[in-house]
Amino acid sequence: MNPRMLEKIKLEHEAARLFMRLYEQRFGIEMRHIWHNEPKKPDVSCYLDGERLDLEIAHFYGSEEEAQLIQGREVTIRKLETLHRLINVPVDHRLLNALNTILANKAEKSYHSERVWLVLQNANPLWSRSDLEANLHQVTLPGAHPFEEIWFVGDMERSSDILRLFP
Repeated sequence: MNPRMLEKIKLEHEAARLFMRLYEQRFGIEMRHIWHNEPKKPDVSCYLDGERLDLEIAHFYGSEEEAQLIQGREVTIRKLETLHRLINVPVDHRLLNALNTILANKAEKSYHSERVWLVLQNANPLWSRSDLEANLHQVTLPGAHPFEEIWFVGDMERSSDILRLFP
């Protein structure tokens, strides 16, 4: 497996573990034993109160250039120019655009799963859970999607709580 795929799996597992820990703390319901799945299944599976649950994990950074910068990838002049142009776009607008894009993309997928939740982890240090709460009324949830529930994890530093976006 290539290094980028291993990094992706590691990030998915970290996000799943964080979500599971926060969910347990908030609701007192045990979530345990994650394992990685093959394509056509959600990213990871676990047990929620003894019943199997699949989790599709997505990180949202903003633009592709922001993601590459946050992940410590090589920064080219072209990327820096694109990032510079983003300064003029309001932060709330960038957050909503990133979130709505991920929701639209994930809604088009289908999974071999009886029960799947979508867990979106904010990976951009400019945004917080409170930013999402303030703009929640502007989130565009696709009419049809394969998710029983959709959750938001507010940051990568493990300092914010989770927020249910759907239902």
